[in-house]
Amino acid sequence: MSAYVIARIEVTDWDRYQEYIKASPGAIAGYGGRFIARGGQVIALEGPEETARVVLVEFPSLEKARAWYRSQEYQEAKELRAEAAKVSIIAIDGC
Repeated sequence: MSAYVIARIEVTDWDRYQEYIKASPGAIAGYGGRFIARGGQVIALEGPEETARVVLVEFPSLEKARAWYRSQEYQEAKELRAEAAKVSIIAIDGC
């Protein structure tokens, strides 16, 4: 069953964050992940306005999503993001 990773990102340093944007796709693809949405326009249909950058990634399974997040490849990419953004990431099973 597919699983989805949802990230809400408050970018604090766009110059540094650009390096993360370049590094993260390879790590994601290595675990069968593919971007569904990557920082496009967000419209609040209900509730408060969303001001964070929102990213949605599909993986073949929750186990693959977890393996990607824990992987050495992603940990290296994540270091590029460390001082450039505040992030909240969840993974959820699809249906």
